[in-house]
Amino acid sequence: MNVIRTLPLLVLATALTACAGKPARDSAPTSVPVTPAAADAAQDTPADSLPQAEVPAPVPADAVGDPAQQSGADGTPPATAGDVAPTSAEDDFAALYGGPAPSADGTTAASAPYDPWEPFNRRVHSFNNVVDRAVARPLATAYTKVVPRFARTGVTNFFSNLRAPVTMTNQLLQGRADDAWDTLGRFLMNSTLGIGGLFDPASKALVPRRSEDFGQTLGAWGWRRSRYVELPFFGPRTVRDVFGLAGDIPLSPIRTIEEDKVRIGLQGLQLVDMRSQLMALDDIRDNAVDEYALTRDAWLQRRNYQIENDLRGKHARGKDADDTAPIPVDAMPMPNWSN
Repeated sequence: MNVIRTLPLLVLATALTACAGKPARDSAPTSVPVTPAAADAAQDTPADSLPQAEVPAPVPADAVGDPAQQSGADGTPPATAGDVAPTSAEDDFAALYGGPAPSADGTTAASAPYDPWEPFNRRVHSFNNVVDRAVARPLATAYTKVVPRFARTGVTNFFSNLRAPVTMTNQLLQGRADDAWDTLGRFLMNSTLGIGGLFDPASKALVPRRSEDFGQTLGAWGWRRSRYVELPFFGPRTVRDVFGLAGDIPLSPIRTIEEDKVRIGLQGLQLVDMRSQLMALDDIRDNAVDEYALTRDAWLQRRNYQIENDLRGKHARGKDADDTAPIPVDAMPMPNWSN
């Protein structure tokens, strides 16, 4: 009976498919062949008859201004050797995350995805898209139209606060005691002053909000490169993150609820809330030339960026830059194995 009651909610789990990145195409320079006749003609031409390049007169030192103050005719700064036009992948990522697309080494250069199972992943992605467009997206649309914004914000805050134990434990496993202390303080403040997490006074107090899971911990421990896989309902993952699910299950507060109706109801609400937060990206996904590649590249780049931040300790205080996580295991209406 648990399976029958949970089946309608499983179809909501395709909510978190992020988007970014179509590879740019670079054109190779063309070379002009030199014929033997042209080479002989060049050798027979006297050197003094060849046009000489004009040598510009030296510029006085006082005529050279500050390079930082020089600009073009339209008032824009002059282009430097490092100024390169952004690729379409970087443009897509900037539209999603408000910044250039990071790669695994922390730079903005797009890296080749590790996707040897692409034919299988594309079939699963097509299945997830069918479920998303038939069930998850309509439910999220109705949710945003019926539920007021302040109530939706409270729901988002509530589920974000419930993830604090998972985040704090993984921060400790990564050796980040200071971050774990911040997460504990945030959890206590929002659970009390924030009335169970419905409000977020910790953000007003500039306590950073971060989201960690065991997949990120495995990456911080050394499992850096992992092949991409898309799971039915769960969406984008890597093999590393699939193993990470097993580490997060015992830490989930929602999964400890023994009453099936309460637990499954909360999990369904969490999935709808997560899907509603991605509605702004639907146009980008629908208009993508290759929506699968867009989703895969954005997810891998974002995931690698999160792991690199874990290793380098680059976490912006007071910001929610690292609060983007895959569909957590506690949002899935699966059997309660703790019973």
